[in-house]
Amino acid sequence: MRFRIGIDFDNTLVSYDQLFTQTAKAERLIPDDFRGGKAAVRELIRRLDGGEEKWQRLQGKVYGGQMGSASLFEGAARFLARCSRRTDTSIFIISHKTEFGHFDASGINLRAVACDWMNRHGFFDQGGLNLAHDAIYFESTREEKVERIARLDCTHFIDDLEEVLGHPRFPAGVKRILFLNGRPGKPAVSYRVCADWNEIEEAVFENV
Repeated sequence: MRFRIGIDFDNTLVSYDQLFTQTAKAERLIPDDFRGGKAAVRELIRRLDGGEEKWQRLQGKVYGGQMGSASLFEGAARFLARCSRRTDTSIFIISHKTEFGHFDASGINLRAVACDWMNRHGFFDQGGLNLAHDAIYFESTREEKVERIARLDCTHFIDDLEEVLGHPRFPAGVKRILFLNGRPGKPAVSYRVCADWNEIEEAVFENV
């Protein structure tokens, strides 16, 4: 069996929880004593007057100029390294990421920032994670992301969003893995749910 594993980028490989909280506090959008990750920050900000625009502006800052402070999820590097050592496994990163952020006046290219982050974390190093530059795909819409998964003939896809894995045009036959990303509980879905990258690795290679 050949493995063609597609992986989402933001909030699946890259952890922003601490960065979102720090940046939101610096922007005076949440109280200084607030405790919580990205999902809790988003919920609180969206309750404010003009909350949706405030949230999108914050995203533009975090995914743009602040991204250098984001971290790789624990266990993700080990998983990617294991895949790179296997001759029967190909990895693709498929991300719904626009070129520029909404309401971001800085003009930072979010895709270039993401590639720079991957480069600094050894994604393309032959002695590191050894991903190919042409295996990185940024799509402008969720629909284009789902279509890319189909065109690449992925055998597996890993994402933190049920909206992607449950999309009506998501290709049949792809093994879907939902990464909970620290969220409590397990949603009632028909596909595999994993709390961390250790569980993801077990789910992908359980029969190998």
